[in-house]
Amino acid sequence: MAPPLFDWFVPCPRGLEAPLAAELAEIGARHLGGAAFKAGAHVPGGVHFRGGWAAGMAANLHSRIASRVLLKIAHGPYRNENDIYELAYQQQWEQWFTPNQTMRVDITAIKSPLRSLEFATLRVKDAVCDRLRELSGSRPSIDTAQPDVRVFAFLTINECTLYLDTSGEPLFKRGWRLDKGAAPLRENLAAGILRLTGWTPGTPLYDPMCGSGTFLAEAAQVALDIAPGVERRFGFEKLKQYDVNAWQKLKVAAVDAKRAARASRADLQIFGSDISGDMLEKARANLDRAGLPDLSLKQLDARNMVPPADAPGILVANPPYGERIEVRGRGPRGELRDTGRGRREDDDDAFTRAQPDPADAEFFVSFGNALKQRFPGWRAYVLTSDRKLPGLMRLRESTKTPLFNGALECRLFRFDLVAGSVRNRPTSE
Repeated sequence: MAPPLFDWFVPCPRGLEAPLAAELAEIGARHLGGAAFKAGAHVPGGVHFRGGWAAGMAANLHSRIASRVLLKIAHGPYRNENDIYELAYQQQWEQWFTPNQTMRVDITAIKSPLRSLEFATLRVKDAVCDRLRELSGSRPSIDTAQPDVRVFAFLTINECTLYLDTSGEPLFKRGWRLDKGAAPLRENLAAGILRLTGWTPGTPLYDPMCGSGTFLAEAAQVALDIAPGVERRFGFEKLKQYDVNAWQKLKVAAVDAKRAARASRADLQIFGSDISGDMLEKARANLDRAGLPDLSLKQLDARNMVPPADAPGILVANPPYGERIEVRGRGPRGELRDTGRGRREDDDDAFTRAQPDPADAEFFVSFGNALKQRFPGWRAYVLTSDRKLPGLMRLRESTKTPLFNGALECRLFRFDLVAGSVRNRPTSE
């Protein structure tokens, strides 16, 4: 008898839907033999697919771009909160978890006419609890911090879809990054950017502002075929119906691959540098926790960078203004600064400032010159929230891809550094 098939939805950072769809197809082919896995449409913010339990578990374990893997439970029309309650109440939640487990409910909406999403969330919670209490005499407790089970509802203008989360903690939390710096880049966004660059293992990869090493760790795990979720637990492990045998098969294969990677002596051609020695120490610690061999890391101002390999490759950078550049002469890293707007500004705010000051501008002019003069034949990719960055660098981008780092709209600029005739903006600009 064939195992049952389910409908799944896999959310991801906006702008990475197409790379995620391609990645899911690869996961199905590589780890499931292509069986019981059918990719569906990708929509803004995620990708649909259809498959059995093994497909959902493989997506959790192997997807580098996904934010979560959601199991579709029900879909129906609504006009008010009572309709949402009835839809949730009719579902057989008892097949998935028990009243002894803790629960959390989250709702997201696009153009919903409801006045209060908080009240709609409460109605979904009431419906699930009322059904389980009617069947068993008891109801789940609510735990918003570390629940056993997460129920998601998604509302459009007139339709409601209910999901069970099979991931637990968001999938960008790989379990290895304990140290991070200013303007941290989420791991799944870094992985998606690497895919967008077209980088493949064996091609030199260089991050001249590597910070805590997110790009480097994601690239090294790709090169060594280490599953991003091999060291973490997942929400599906607490659900009644998950296929234990299929999970053990997937997990054992992933653990064996990581063990082989740790013993690897391969030259990965992955390089990083940063102006901060403290950040490089954090990067080394993160790479070690990720089970990766030593990579080439140097303390270096990005304006003084030189190619780390003889052959041209891919340069990728996520430069936060001011913080890792350290050309402004502010205070020590992490020091809170008075913004003059009635609050204090911390490191994470550095990435949200769209307007560079003169010190930033000077840095990026020098950074652009270093690219033009020393990296012919390379392709450089720079993620920033400042759309004026190519002008600051005096380079003309060949492509720009809209991406979102959380709620912050960014651009991934590509610069083709052509040997002998660098494509740069006229000096009059």
